[in-house]
Amino acid sequence: MWQFLLLLGTSLLVTGGRCQCLSEYTEMFAEAGSQAVLPCTCRSPSASAAVIVWSKDLEGTVWRKGKSGLEHWGIGAAQRVRCPHLEVGAGDYSLYIKEVREEDSGKYTCMVQDGEKILSKRILLRVIKVSISPPAPVEGNKITITCSVTPWPQEATVSWMLNKKRVYPESADYVLSKNQASVLESKASAGMMGNWSCVVHKGRKQGKATTALTVRGIVNPSSASAKVYAEVGSAVTLPCVFSTGLTPSDTAWERLDTSGSALPLPPSFNLSSLLSLPPWDRSVGVGQVGQGDGGRYRCSGTVEGRRVAREMQLVTAQVLSNSPSTQKAPVSLTCHLSDASEVTEYEWVRVTYDLNGTQSESSVQKGRVLGINKVSDRNSGEWACRFHGKEGALGNVTYHLHLMSRLMGDNETGSSSNVAMVAGLGFFLLVLLLVLVQMYRNYRRRKLILQYPALETIVHTIANEREDRERNRVKEDEISK
Repeated sequence: MWQFLLLLGTSLLVTGGRCQCLSEYTEMFAEAGSQAVLPCTCRSPSASAAVIVWSKDLEGTVWRKGKSGLEHWGIGAAQRVRCPHLEVGAGDYSLYIKEVREEDSGKYTCMVQDGEKILSKRILLRVIKVSISPPAPVEGNKITITCSVTPWPQEATVSWMLNKKRVYPESADYVLSKNQASVLESKASAGMMGNWSCVVHKGRKQGKATTALTVRGIVNPSSASAKVYAEVGSAVTLPCVFSTGLTPSDTAWERLDTSGSALPLPPSFNLSSLLSLPPWDRSVGVGQVGQGDGGRYRCSGTVEGRRVAREMQLVTAQVLSNSPSTQKAPVSLTCHLSDASEVTEYEWVRVTYDLNGTQSESSVQKGRVLGINKVSDRNSGEWACRFHGKEGALGNVTYHLHLMSRLMGDNETGSSSNVAMVAGLGFFLLVLLLVLVQMYRNYRRRKLILQYPALETIVHTIANEREDRERNRVKEDEISK
């Protein structure tokens, strides 16, 4: 306080004993590693000519500026402080401390002599710090998150937030211990990853500090409630990605029944694809999803001696049709999922393509079932059923109605063509049979005649005479006319 007494004595000598002294006290919080601004303002026309002294209890002068404008810095935290000249000229003597540390906490005094006025402001700086031990735990290991405040405020309340959502004291998943600090203890899990914030309240004052937590293990999927939606007949990948840089051992994929017991994987699962992936990516590909592939699956591996596992559910989707007997019969398309518990809305969309192959979509109706009274050019083509959840789109499944309608038309045309083909083939065979019979009769007749050459001559002679008589008769008839 000797600086304050010095300024006070100087003011008395200069002003002939007339002194106007203003004193204030305040408390503030600052996060460790951030920049703290200790406020001290005095609006006056001659503010730039004032004498300013910043000091800290038990440590002495931190920063000082005389009437001549010369500045003086102390030791310790003083090497990281500044008081901007432009702001000083405007009557703002606030002290800026860069990269605040816990040892910077304590009581500071700002003393400003401005003519006959002496401003004294006392500020208590509390530094908040959040630390995590161990800094990057493996899933399942014990973790401790500590919020320390230096000096610790009496009668203060503490709350914890994860990714801006309050988790304590609302959540019972954490154990809180208190001894001049707020400590959360829990088992590390993927759901704890993110930014942890400690919020300290004391009266109307509030301070907050934040740090990031990284949990090593399986990062994708991040929770055991993950669901992967896939269309029947399509390819899909079930994710199982460990933290980058980890090399898990004894990795395995299993299918689970309703009781949690392991079952063999379907043949559509391609485990050989793991050979081409980095060691921390154990995702498995499914070449063609079958109708019965839906269900729960588990991926597991050992990391630093601890078994880490993640369960997920494969949900299959397909469009079911009522298979009408004729093209003119009504068609009913149903969007079917093996597990629709998270679906809140279904949407049917018609997909069309122009001559350039540009795709356009038009929403037709909401609901799980799409009814079409009569298949025509206006409603045939590609249809897509999109299903949505509370947080947005979950997936979609397509159905080619125009392929089914053409198949119906082809069947009807094919039946008519078959009848005509059978009739034409029968007629051709009948004509062929008659020709063969006639050829056979001629063959038999020639064979009989060749056995009697004289008879053949007589037959030809008689035939020639008959032809001559016919020609002569025709000529006589012409003459007589």
